[in-house]
Amino acid sequence: MTRVCDSFAYGDGPVEACFWNETVDAAPYAALAEDVSADVAIVGGGYTGLSAALHLAKAGRDVVLLDEQQPGWGASGRNGGFCCLGGSHMEPAMLARRIGQAEAEAYFRAERDAILLVEQLLSSHAINADRHSNGETVLAHRKRDFHTLEKKAQEVSDLYGVSPDLLSKNDLRNQGMGGAFHGGLTIPVGFALNPKKYALGLARAAQEAGAHIHGRTPVSAISGQTGQYRLQTPRGAVKARQVIIAANGYGRETVPEWIGGRFMPAQSSVIVTRPLSFEEQQAQGWTSGQMAYDTRSLLHYFRLMPDGRFLFGMRGGLRTTRAADQDMRRLIRLDFNRMFPAWRGIDHTLLLVWLRVFRTRSNTVCRASAGPRRHVCRVCLSWKWRRNGKLLRRASRGTGSWASGFAAPKGHHNAAWPVSGRALSSIGPLACLPRLCYARSLGTGATVS
Repeated sequence: MTRVCDSFAYGDGPVEACFWNETVDAAPYAALAEDVSADVAIVGGGYTGLSAALHLAKAGRDVVLLDEQQPGWGASGRNGGFCCLGGSHMEPAMLARRIGQAEAEAYFRAERDAILLVEQLLSSHAINADRHSNGETVLAHRKRDFHTLEKKAQEVSDLYGVSPDLLSKNDLRNQGMGGAFHGGLTIPVGFALNPKKYALGLARAAQEAGAHIHGRTPVSAISGQTGQYRLQTPRGAVKARQVIIAANGYGRETVPEWIGGRFMPAQSSVIVTRPLSFEEQQAQGWTSGQMAYDTRSLLHYFRLMPDGRFLFGMRGGLRTTRAADQDMRRLIRLDFNRMFPAWRGIDHTLLLVWLRVFRTRSNTVCRASAGPRRHVCRVCLSWKWRRNGKLLRRASRGTGSWASGFAAPKGHHNAAWPVSGRALSSIGPLACLPRLCYARSLGTGATVS
């Protein structure tokens, strides 16, 4: 078996009517059709791969990026479009005890820095991604959760240096966020955007910087050793000195061979309504463009978009068959109707479903689970896809003048595989470098973003 999920998850079924695809008009990238050489080969055309390609190309490296479908086809082009702070199930004090106070503080700084990176990329490369929302609002779905938010307000201020706004039920109504909520907390960090426009904007910027991007080019095998890697595709091969694996939930169990059994994809799902009139918005009491999510463990996340459509998302299941896809369409609609009853009869245009990765280990924080497990990853880990499907927001950089990125595969114990310290220094700490099978460490709360 080379894939963890049912074949339906890797085909066009989940994106047959993807709303984000209707908002862009981009020509497909051609498949690789010959043997080529590069300094760095990147497998995967999501945010991680595209950002790495962009920063490496700007640093003068010869880069080839290969995607089995097209850039932005997977999670990066289907998610809820929340660019915001990540989060951890582990309390800050416990996190500090686990990894040290200095590393814990770096963890939280990196969350905010990654948002600033996205903001900078949007601006410097003129990416119009329909940005809106002043931070995010956490909504208490139970009365006791509001008391938790009261405590969280001071914590947010201490960790991120911002002044969150604690909102009562009446405050929420007055700000256009009506519903069966017991209060909320607005954290003024982050914003919402169109994820597909952002992904394709990164692809355009990377190509303009000199990166070579190929769609419809699945990588079937990676062989070789440090400085002499070979990536095999149907119509050509890539020889590269370094390799970045950035496939997230759409990766293969055999590329590279030693990754098998080290990750578990899971799903997140979204529906988007037709444009709602202002009168329809008032009927429900939700007229705000603020992005929000509730305090459930299996939470919901939602936002009113600039064109009046309402986006509503929730956790998906582990099954990835067509039948499971149909079940999720029914379940997400039931939750939507319950939370926003005034819109019960409103048509929704589609269901967006995407995969993200959960690591299989449960006792690790900030550790790469690829390669020999004795190696702690000390480089800039770009973490992607928070538990509620939010956008890439943070990276965590360790210490030391040299870092290998990942531990070497078996038989290459001295290899810097796939990214060397020199490559990292040329990209910078917030370049959103690869994660093979990063995910929330279940039980510790280290969230994969």
